[in-house]
Amino acid sequence: MASHTPASKDVPAPGWLRWLPGLAALRSYQATWLPKDLAAGLVLTTMLVPVGIAYAEASGVPGVYGLYATIIPLLAYALFGPSRILVLGPDSALAAPILAVVLSVSEGDPMRAVAAASLMALVAGLFCIVMGLLRLGFITELLSKPIRYGYMNGIALTVLVSQLPKLFAISIEDAGPLRELMQLGQAVYQGQTNWYSFAVGAATLAVILLLKRFERVPGILIAVILATLAVSLWHLDSLGVKVLGEIPQGLPKFALPWLSNADLVKIALGGCAVALIAFADTSVLSRTYAARTKTRVDPNQEMVGLGVANLAAGFFQGFPISSSASRTPVAEAAGSRTQLTGVVGAVAVAGLLVAAPSLLRYLPNSALAAVVIAAAIGLFEFKDLRRIYRIQQWEFWLSMACFAGVAVFGAIPGICLAVVLAVIEFLWDGWRPHYAVLGRVPNLRGYHDLKRYPNASLIDGLVLFRWDAPLFFANAELFQQRLMEAVDASPTPVRRVVVAAEPVTSVDVTSADMLRELSRSLAQRGAALHFAEMKDPVRDKLKRFELTEIFGDDRFHPTVGSAVDSYSDALPGVAALRMAPGPSAGSRPMR
Repeated sequence: MASHTPASKDVPAPGWLRWLPGLAALRSYQATWLPKDLAAGLVLTTMLVPVGIAYAEASGVPGVYGLYATIIPLLAYALFGPSRILVLGPDSALAAPILAVVLSVSEGDPMRAVAAASLMALVAGLFCIVMGLLRLGFITELLSKPIRYGYMNGIALTVLVSQLPKLFAISIEDAGPLRELMQLGQAVYQGQTNWYSFAVGAATLAVILLLKRFERVPGILIAVILATLAVSLWHLDSLGVKVLGEIPQGLPKFALPWLSNADLVKIALGGCAVALIAFADTSVLSRTYAARTKTRVDPNQEMVGLGVANLAAGFFQGFPISSSASRTPVAEAAGSRTQLTGVVGAVAVAGLLVAAPSLLRYLPNSALAAVVIAAAIGLFEFKDLRRIYRIQQWEFWLSMACFAGVAVFGAIPGICLAVVLAVIEFLWDGWRPHYAVLGRVPNLRGYHDLKRYPNASLIDGLVLFRWDAPLFFANAELFQQRLMEAVDASPTPVRRVVVAAEPVTSVDVTSADMLRELSRSLAQRGAALHFAEMKDPVRDKLKRFELTEIFGDDRFHPTVGSAVDSYSDALPGVAALRMAPGPSAGSRPMR
């Protein structure tokens, strides 16, 4: 594994230069790094070419545009990206959502497909840049791990199934993963398979998977070269094996993509969807390598860097791109020190397009499909899902629901389903949170849940109630209901209710109005509502919601113990009746 000098020791860039980390990195660049960056860039090129072409085909655009989407974004990210080792380019995780949009708006025209994909890249780029400038880089963390697993497993299945027809050299209609599998099965049964194409693709896949364990061996390059030589030497293209053919000579050109009579809303939604996927992958990968190299990466700058790279792809005939979990390790293993590695790779790919585009003429489509299938296999996550099933089954089934949504309805609806499930999961946790009535336990400090400690003692006329969630519109009524149930269940008439409010991190208008009504209801019963351990920001909100006339300073206590002491001081004869023996009431509560 290559060693790295921590970039965090660099002097922070002043002013607007902080948005150009590439320029800032040049100030501390060491001459001894240059040979390693050059060598790593050339090694990286061996993967950039076949993978770029393969993912372009998987995304529904001609293969050469995968090289266009490799060259310009690498150069843009080298200037605007904060990670010194991350490699960007076409990615298997984006192939399915890009393909879903491209097929629906291109009408079978390759140029419309390119325009649609480029528009998606522009949308994705603008989305990422705006989110980064607004410092919203944390938004991708809102999807829980089980939901991410379910979505990525669904994407992996979608990508894999989309490539199987190319492996068998069979044409089928795009109808979703499950229906495509049925169509493929019928076509194979009817004898439509070109077994020469299948043999080339299967052999390519086998070589890639066999060599995958050797980190320093360019397995993809070796497999693709062997497949290309086989087609060329044995003239397999004359036997029905489809090949890439001639690709245009020259570099990508600046172009403003546009589509007439197209569903622009679908393109915009698709662009935002791939932006979220790309940034989720990029942020995880960026943090991983930042930890390895002992550097710090700003997630908001990461989002800006990714956005600029996608904008560059969109303006230069590319399509949405992301970080690569397969090419980045290759660059690192080859000794990469900085983003100069990516620049060298981009220049080398450009040199190939200018000087020797015919080298790729006999590259078989089934071999490209094998490259994508190998990447899709790597996207599946099973091991950690087994652990989640063992420790929390409902989250496992949440993951399965997300997986089924992607597999049945496709990538874009699957993304929407993933977001909806994430929101439902978040609301459910806050909607039906844990709560407890607290009592004193002999020989145990603090106040504890009566359900866990049935031998805990209550204090006459006092209810200690803990609510383990923020108070907001969805759970305000339930809070009131549960607290009144605790009051009704008290063995003695209640004179005071103390809410242990440390877990309450927020209140909203709905819950504030509920507290006003609750205080009034308790007052009619001769009881007062108090709070203990409420955080200052939450208390400030209560003041802003005009509750100070109801809850004066005497209603707030720094600890549960001090709230009990206050009650004891007010009614000493009553409060001591059912106190359990043990530490003083003012002890710091335990949870």
